[in-house]
Amino acid sequence: MSVIYIVLPVALLLAGGAVVAFVWAVRSGQLDDLETPAWRVLGDEEADGRSDESDAERAGDG
Repeated sequence: MSVIYIVLPVALLLAGGAVVAFVWAVRSGQLDDLETPAWRVLGDEEADGRSDESDAERAGDG
């Protein structure tokens, strides 16, 4: 039974920390756009920003 005197305050501190982290994330704009990053993965560009096609092919020279 004496364990509850340790576990309960630790649980309350962890829950309070989670609430503080959530409030910080909302106020700093971390949750503003949830859709764009998911769709960005499906785009044509590679991770370094270059496309599979060269500039000449896009211009119609290729």
